[in-house]
Amino acid sequence: MTAPPFPTVVHMLAAAAAAAPERDALRCGDESLSYRDYAACVAGFADKLAAAIGPDVAQSRIAVVMANSVDTAIAIYAVAATGAQLVPLNPAYTTHELEPILSDADPALIVFDDTLGGMLRELAARIGIERVIAVGTGKRLTVWRGSGRAIETFPDPDSLGLLQYTGGTTGRSKGVNLTHRAVATNVAQRDALLPSEDSERILAVTPLYHSYAMAMGLHLASHCRGTLVLLPRYHPKDVLDLIARERITLFAGSPTLFTGLMGHADFAATDFSSLTLCFSGASALPVETLRRWEEATGCGICEGYGQTEAGPVLTYNPRHGLRKAGSVGTVLPWTEVQIVDVETGTNVLPVGVTGEVRARGPQIMSGYRNRPEETAAALRDRWLYTGDIGAFDSDGYLFIRDRKKDMAIVGGFNVYPREIEEVLCAHPEVIEAAVIGVGDAYRGEALHAYVTLKQAATADADGLLAYLKERLTKYKIPARIVTTAAIPKTGVGKIDKVALRAAASTA
Repeated sequence: MTAPPFPTVVHMLAAAAAAAPERDALRCGDESLSYRDYAACVAGFADKLAAAIGPDVAQSRIAVVMANSVDTAIAIYAVAATGAQLVPLNPAYTTHELEPILSDADPALIVFDDTLGGMLRELAARIGIERVIAVGTGKRLTVWRGSGRAIETFPDPDSLGLLQYTGGTTGRSKGVNLTHRAVATNVAQRDALLPSEDSERILAVTPLYHSYAMAMGLHLASHCRGTLVLLPRYHPKDVLDLIARERITLFAGSPTLFTGLMGHADFAATDFSSLTLCFSGASALPVETLRRWEEATGCGICEGYGQTEAGPVLTYNPRHGLRKAGSVGTVLPWTEVQIVDVETGTNVLPVGVTGEVRARGPQIMSGYRNRPEETAAALRDRWLYTGDIGAFDSDGYLFIRDRKKDMAIVGGFNVYPREIEEVLCAHPEVIEAAVIGVGDAYRGEALHAYVTLKQAATADADGLLAYLKERLTKYKIPARIVTTAAIPKTGVGKIDKVALRAAASTA
């Protein structure tokens, strides 16, 4: 593979606008935007952001808290065009979830959906963020449509371009620092194994604030000069309708999405003839799910593997070549992946032997923001220690077997139980709490919480659920809360999650 064609994703979009100015770049509902106008809107909003922040904009961070829309795509690219570091955040987060992240990120400015106006303005004022821009009806970022502007400012490729927050083992989210070059390079690396055709039609169902949606939707579309079809809010019927009506060629899904679509009443009658390839990521794809989807639609699924810290993609089953069911594929170009012993992380293990997955390459993060100790633990001698357990077969295909770290993957989202445990333990009637991930056919994993209460407590499972829903976004809410007289402990007095998982599997 030769050098990546683009040093940043902004260069990528500018090249697409020059090569295919009239082609539809974005579609959302009844709205569409050509590549010429996409670039014009990005250039216009980038100038507005730069004027609002001032000469230090390229050394700043800008948070974007928006649901999927044409405006969101414009905002993400405009932040990059200023040279600032993008901080994409979930618009469904509560104040309890957003406040520590925004305090850690310390953005110079927040761009948000105007439907969040009251909450975001109050929160920004409380933590000292003076500049905010609300986007919505009457305040669209498409105002530069038809202006003929071109993207003329580009970021330093080796400066920080993305601050992506992921769950933390301590209960606090960690900000992953990625350079502009790392993000763009990973697009090219992925395209080497999954080559896209000119003018693909790509459906983005997962939210654009998520690293998977950015890599496999937003930036992929610009790279191949394709049309990105955005779904503002997921519903399986809408996905099936869009696949047929928009003649979608590429679809980035997850095990939960594939399962949900196959379970919908309209699935059997949907026209999938335009689909040429589906991607799966975020969590392990059951072999039976893959088989059922391919048999029903006639379209193959390529499964891959990565994590936010890896830019985010490390491996993929190739589009042209051998795809192995149950495997997450072969290693991307310019990337090294090794299996090492779990105890020291230094002994490289042979083919077929299971150990911790470590990786290095140009797409790997530069570290966690404000977390030197956790950075030192994750990055050792330029190797990223993923915390995942896997093995290579003799053909160089990686199989992920387990996770070393305490994390659940619920509907494709990483959830660290410690965060939920800390919220539960803050309840005045809770003595102790433990949360585990339990296998779930639809969501991949579901969360089960075990709680001990103080004497004479009036709280029950329903009350605790209501308490959590006020403080956590939907996918972090346990599917089950069990109040118990005692939570099992190990011989040294630690909560025994192995025993809890064993009990949950037989319940």
